[in-house]
This record gives sequence, structure tokens and C-alpha cells, in this order.
Amino acid sequence: MLHVVLFQPEIPQNTGNIGRVCALTRSRLHLIHPLGFRITDRHLKRSGMDYWKSLDVVHHKNWEDFLAFGCGPKRLWLFTTHAQQSYWDVKFADEDGLLFGNEGGGAPSWLHEWAGAARSIRIPQADPALRSLNLSTAAGIGVYEAMRQLQMPGC
Repeated sequence: MLHVVLFQPEIPQNTGNIGRVCALTRSRLHLIHPLGFRITDRHLKRSGMDYWKSLDVVHHKNWEDFLAFGCGPKRLWLFTTHAQQSYWDVKFADEDGLLFGNEGGGAPSWLHEWAGAARSIRIPQADPALRSLNLSTAAGIGVYEAMRQLQMPGC
């Protein structure tokens, strides 16, 4: 199983789309609060709520609660535009977690420090002057690359 970890997501449509990817790939979704919306938000429903009943989702009141959770990922990879290492250079393993910052500010600096350079990865961009991919697009790219490498069912 893969774990997708969203650190304080702000946009319900992105979280709904990521939930849909997680349901389809049987990945566990971890939502680290506070969230920028309510789970019942109509935008979340439109983008992924019909998949929500098939989703393995865990809510964590904060980062410390997530770290203390006994059924979390064995390793975490922070997806960030600040990383030097490409996600293509990573060998993903079963029970890995793909960690994403929020849409407004990404991951805070203390989270970058926690992950360190060895566990921080980026999705290459042809034009580094542009900011970044949409959160749900980045999560989908990460999940499907990990699935491909692990030759998980459906690949």
C-alpha cells in the first residue's frame, strides 16, 4: 500500500481529486489538519465524494498526531519544488508515503528541514520560472510512478 499525505490542504477540489486517485489505487489518504474546508464541502463532493465511501482516509489533528499514528508510512518522500533530487531517481518501496504541502504555501520550512535533502524530491519542470503543478496533478504523478515501480495491481 502507498500512503498519500496532505499537509493542511486548502482547496476541496484538489483533495477530492486526490481522494479519487487514492480510492482507485487503494492508497491510504492522510489528511493533516487544519483543513481549509469542511469534508462536506460541495466542491469536495463534486470532485471526489462519490469515491469517498471507498477511500481509506485518516484524519490527523496535526503533524505530531500524524507521526504518532501507528499505521502510517514506513518512509516519507516530500514532494517539493525546492528539492534537487528528481522523483525519477527514487526507488519507491511498499508502504512509502508521498507527502505534499498545501496549495497556498507548500510545505513550511520546518517540514523541509525535517525531511532533509535525502527525502525531498521534485517533479521536473521544463520551465523552472513557472511556480509548480497543481497539487492533485502532482499527487497523481507521484502515486502512479510509485505504483509502476512497485508493479502494483492494475499496472
